[in-house]
Amino acid sequence: MIVTGSRIRQIGWAAVLAACIALFAVLSFNVHAVKSEVLLAERQIIALERETLLLETEFQTRASQRQLAEWNAVELGYRAPRADQYLDNERQLASLGTPLGPDAPAPIRVARTDLASAEQVADRPMVSPVTGAPVTLASASQTEDAAAMFTDAFGDFLIDASPIRAANARTAMVEQAGRSSEGAE
Repeated sequence: MIVTGSRIRQIGWAAVLAACIALFAVLSFNVHAVKSEVLLAERQIIALERETLLLETEFQTRASQRQLAEWNAVELGYRAPRADQYLDNERQLASLGTPLGPDAPAPIRVARTDLASAEQVADRPMVSPVTGAPVTLASASQTEDAAAMFTDAFGDFLIDASPIRAANARTAMVEQAGRSSEGAE
């Protein structure tokens, strides 16, 4: 079998194309490897910058401890805790509590009720928690009267505070001054 020149050229071009594709693949893998190394280096740089910031803050805090000690002693009145101020257990903490005095209010307790007792409570009249006296609710007519009074008062306030009214008042004063000057002539 005789291979012609055009067939050799085709095989040559196919070999060149295969070599180019192989080189492109190798180059692509190298680029991705370098890119991942760059990303890793950037992450390390960010971590080191954070650590540097943390160390700078620590250094500044330790450098200003003399000033903090002066502020604590003079202005704030803070002192370091002494060894006798630490407690060994919960019983020592409980022993520090003082008993309630004769006229001290009762401690606050959490209320809890069942649904059956809630219906009984709904039937009872409302009482003030401070005085224990019955509380009367405002009727609908009293509420409407209060709302009407508020609306009237607020409307008067808006009329007095309106810049349009002041402008109209100035216009009216100018017109009255013009009429009075015409009557005087």
